[in-house]
Order: sequence, then structure tokens, then C-alpha cells
Amino acid sequence: MYTLKEPLEGRGNQLFIDGVSAKSLAEKFDTPLYVISETGIRRNFQRLQNALKQHYEKVKIFYAAKANSNLAVLKILESEGANIDTVSPGEVLLALTSGFTPDRIIFTGTSVRNDELKFLSDSNVIVNIDSLSQLNRLLKIAVPKILSVRVNPEVGAGHHSHVITAGKHTKFGLWEKDALTAYKVAKQAGVKKFGIHMHIGSGILDVKPFVSALGRFLEIARKIHEQTGVDFEFVDVGGGIGVPYKPEDKEIDLQEYAEKVLSLFKDKTNQYGLGEPYFCVEPGRFIVADASVLLTTVNTVKITPYRKFIGVDAGFNTLVRPAMYGSYHHIIVANKADARVEEKYDVVGPICESGDLLAKDRPLPKIDEGDLLAILNAGAYGFAMSSQYNARPRAAEVLVKKGKHKLVREREQLDDLMSSQQISAEWEQ
Repeated sequence: MYTLKEPLEGRGNQLFIDGVSAKSLAEKFDTPLYVISETGIRRNFQRLQNALKQHYEKVKIFYAAKANSNLAVLKILESEGANIDTVSPGEVLLALTSGFTPDRIIFTGTSVRNDELKFLSDSNVIVNIDSLSQLNRLLKIAVPKILSVRVNPEVGAGHHSHVITAGKHTKFGLWEKDALTAYKVAKQAGVKKFGIHMHIGSGILDVKPFVSALGRFLEIARKIHEQTGVDFEFVDVGGGIGVPYKPEDKEIDLQEYAEKVLSLFKDKTNQYGLGEPYFCVEPGRFIVADASVLLTTVNTVKITPYRKFIGVDAGFNTLVRPAMYGSYHHIIVANKADARVEEKYDVVGPICESGDLLAKDRPLPKIDEGDLLAILNAGAYGFAMSSQYNARPRAAEVLVKKGKHKLVREREQLDDLMSSQQISAEWEQ
């Protein structure tokens, strides 16, 4: 049995999101529709910040913008005092537009082009170096005021192999030997201030991988400090805190996470003579996943000798995680929120591929055409990974807060599919 929690609420047979009726939003803005709860975002940020600051005062939370880069979301987090983690010049621009000052923006990209390095240098944001090549090319453009290196701590974790970002087979970060070289080169080039960074993966609900990776990470930091004389302004342990997608999943214990990670952090930074650097963490999914719902309308009920299909107007062009990762997203019938489960269905979208499957063998109430489904935990990597595949316009986004709502991204129209395209004239003879 799935228990609704804030910002979701059942009122009779109707689902409400942060005090707003899902049915009314679908009628006003059409579907598919992303509904983002401002209350949910602020609650998640404050929960994490409060847990961490109980154990260490010098904490900075860098929100991972790749999870959801809507300007309204970024502005909410900017007003909360968050910093921001970016992975592209586009995300840097969105962060600056949302009011983040350069000193609150960190860039952690990979396979970075020279023109992108120039943009980052001109923007004065903090850069996490991901390769010696990137470092050497950046130093030819300018010597940054502060520089960080992404280190591979040789310990990785995550809910799927595609999101494990440390260990033997990952493309990310520098191994210990190259990290040492990077700091030596940067110091010789005139860099005065330094940070150090790691990221082990995403969707982690167990505290143990974080503790294990941090122990190895701080050993590498000690060697760098001892062999180069570098002092660290900050130690960035990356993101990866997961959220419960399935009804049986348990939330990560934030108090346990904060206590064990920061206890080790304080003990080792003191033991290794690393001073009192800022402790930085980069949550994305944890902040926004459960703060957003994807609403989609049932347009087809198809029963074959083998399967019962529910056809909806959202597909993997709208939410790609089930197709890409085999991810589970819980589904509620928003206009039958109090109905009991009666059938098992495959929930499928309009994309012309058999992989366009949002849920398989999913127990649901009896479904009728016209019903409104709410796909939960859609705030992280939902719209951000959506596309125009099959020439389908992208969905709209609406922000809700305590019974109020406003449109924060307009729905694309068919004409938008032709934006920036040109039909070539006859070739000149």
C-alpha cells in the first residue's frame, strides 16, 4: 500500500499537489504536464541542510542542476541560500540568470571543449578539473583564482551501472597519480586556492558507500597536501543521495548519513592536518525528485490475449528513466485516488517503439479512457531528459505552492518543431 506524503494529498477520490487539484491543472494546462511543488523543494533542501549543520557548521550545498534546471526551481534554491553544481555552459548561464553569483557556482564537466573553458574562465566560476588535458588547456586560457580537481576515489555506487561515476571503469575523475600531477602543475602555474572533489554515483540509499569512498578520498587528499603543500578551501563529496521510488523502498537515514560522514570528515581532516575546509555536497535527485509529478491522460485501453495495455499521452520522450534504466515510478490514478487495486496493466506511451513502457504489470484500479494518471518522483531527470523524439513537442511545467499555481514553462507547439530548421534551396549548378 502506497502512503501519500507531502506535497501530495488525497481528498476523497481526487489527488491534490501542494494544495492544488491535479484534475484542475490537467484541465487548464492539458497533459502531459509536469507539476512542481515549491513547498517540496524548500522542505527537502532545509531537511538536508539542518541535518548536516548539526554536525559541522562550514557546510555548502551545491544543488546539481542537471536533475532539473527549470529557472523557477533554480530561483527557489537560490533564495534558500544554495550553491549550484553545473555540468555545461548552458547550466552555468541558467544559474547566473537565476541570480547565483559566480562564487556560488561550480562546474564539473567532462570532455570539455576549449570554447567552453573560455566561457567558464570569463564567467569566473569554480572549475573542477576532470583530466590533465582539461587542466593544461584551461591554464593556456587563464590562471583561475581557485581550482578544484575531481578525484576518482576508486569506490563507486549507484542504482544502475550507467550512473556509477567512480571505480575502475568510469570515464570520470583523475586517479591518485594524475591528481597529484594536476595540483603540482596548477600550483606552478600560479593558482593560489584549491578545492578537491569526488562523486561516486547516483540513487544511493545506503550510507556505507559514502563512508567507504570518503575514507579513501581523504587519504588521497592527505597525500596531495603532504606532497604539494596545497591547502584545501573545500572538500566536495559530490551527490548521489537517493530517494525511495518503490513503496517498499526506505528513505536514506539523513541523521545517520550526516553523523557518520561528518564524523569521519572531521576526524580525518584533523588527523591529516587539512584544517577546517568547507564540507560540500551536491544533491540533485534528493532535492527535486519527489517535489514533482507528471500528469498524463489515458487515451486508450487495449486488451489482447496476453496483455492489458493502458495507452497514455506521455512516453519515453517525456519520461525516459523507465526505458533507459528500467526505473520504477509509482503511479496513482489522480481522479480515483481512493479506489482499490483491481487489475494489472502495462502503461505505455505514444512513441513508436516497443520500449516505450512506463510501467509493466502494474497493479492499479480499473482504468477507463479519460482517467488521469499521476507518475510520482518525476522531478529529477524528468523534463531535463525529455526530447522531441517522434516529432512530439515537449511538455509544459507548472509550479504550485499552498493552493496556488503558475505556468513556469510553456508547452511546445507543433510549429516549435520547425524552429531553427531550414529547407535547402536548389543547389547552385
